[in-house]
Amino acid sequence: MVPIMTTREAALQFSIEYFDGGGFQTDLAKMVAIPSESQSSEGRIHLQEYLDISIIPILLEMGFTCQVLQNIDPEGGPFLIAERIEGPDLPTILTYGHGDVVRGQANNWKPGLSPFELKEEASRFYGRGTADNKGQHLINLKALASVIKSQGRLGFNFKVLFETGEEIGSPGLKDFCKQYTEELKADVFIASDGPRISPKNPTIFTGSRGALNFNLLVKLRNGAHHSGNFGGLLGDPTIILAHALAVITDVRGQIQIPEWRPASLSPEIQEALAILPPVDAGFSLDADWGEETLTMAERVFGWNSFAVLAIKSGNPKAPVNAIPGYARATCQLRFVVGTNEKDILPALRRHLDEHGLQSVEIEQAERNSFQATRLDINNPWLEFVAKSLKKTCGQNIDLLPNIGGSLPNDCFAEILGLPTIWIPHSYAGCCQHSPNEHLLKPLARQALLCMTGLFIDIATSASILTAETIKARV
Repeated sequence: MVPIMTTREAALQFSIEYFDGGGFQTDLAKMVAIPSESQSSEGRIHLQEYLDISIIPILLEMGFTCQVLQNIDPEGGPFLIAERIEGPDLPTILTYGHGDVVRGQANNWKPGLSPFELKEEASRFYGRGTADNKGQHLINLKALASVIKSQGRLGFNFKVLFETGEEIGSPGLKDFCKQYTEELKADVFIASDGPRISPKNPTIFTGSRGALNFNLLVKLRNGAHHSGNFGGLLGDPTIILAHALAVITDVRGQIQIPEWRPASLSPEIQEALAILPPVDAGFSLDADWGEETLTMAERVFGWNSFAVLAIKSGNPKAPVNAIPGYARATCQLRFVVGTNEKDILPALRRHLDEHGLQSVEIEQAERNSFQATRLDINNPWLEFVAKSLKKTCGQNIDLLPNIGGSLPNDCFAEILGLPTIWIPHSYAGCCQHSPNEHLLKPLARQALLCMTGLFIDIATSASILTAETIKARV
């Protein structure tokens, strides 16, 4: 007698057949083929196309209602809100994805590869957006499809928010969430972006470090002047700028500005970070860089880091014997919860002034900054999700309080007031934002099964996952 599959087993089997039968690769190829580069004028014309061709048909087939809404910020692309509501007493999940990608950089990909044509090599799917973020949201949407196929319904309510400007700082997203708070109302936020700690084990993170970009400028005069005639008589802006950078950190990158050193690395956070495996970046890391008293995991997930992204003085490609009139450094602070975001630049100003560097100007970058966010590590939704993922893959789950990078998570955690849970489907060596971006095929298959298992577990546990029950357990 052939045993009857449970609904969970049936849903997982549908996902296995979809992936192993080539359906995932086919759908991902169609998504990658749309050059939805939000950073270029040529790509921006494809943002709406990506929603119309790649996303809306998938959602309509699953019984969602879809609405495309324009961005009030002229710098941003359109938004999509979709929903499938099955009952007022059922839990509601909000998910998110972004359909835009960074520039393709076609001339820099290795031979045989191009950014907007999906290629499989050595169990890797190559193409722009495979890891960030098209492959990740495709996994989640197809996991939902398997649940519906297995039982004819979801068993909970599901809302979807897509944006098309994440790669340029999500312009308009905060205002959009404020305007459509009621339409985006949910019990929990579950989405996928960013990398896992290890390609083999699922990772959960609940927030992200914030990011603030700014420029340091030293403008002493117009034009350059002969270094022989005026050397020793004219101040050198590059040397002044170098001294400014040198007082922000010491020689190993340890932050010297007191207000930039957070007090939020609690014993509970340290305990969670202590059991994580080393970050699998695909290249060696510098163990002697950063805060000396912290572990490597604490430095990137529980602490702030300062970086100089670019520096300019004179003409680097054709130096001449002249003292330049100005120097500029583009800088960034990645910061965790517990850092006063509003005091970051004022604290820098005070610090530079204390070191006699009043001539160094501070200019905040035009690009939107990201706030730091983090969910209570004891949140019951977090516990439920971790147990479900472990049940499906049979492996330990790497739990991060937040990732080292930045996401517009404050829109969901602060504006919408939701517990935020991110389940990334990529890994640190995916070449995100670089040539040769790729998605690991075994990782994608495992992720599809994990998300299918999670959604079916939410469906079968809907009665204990209502907002009232969750609030009572908190």
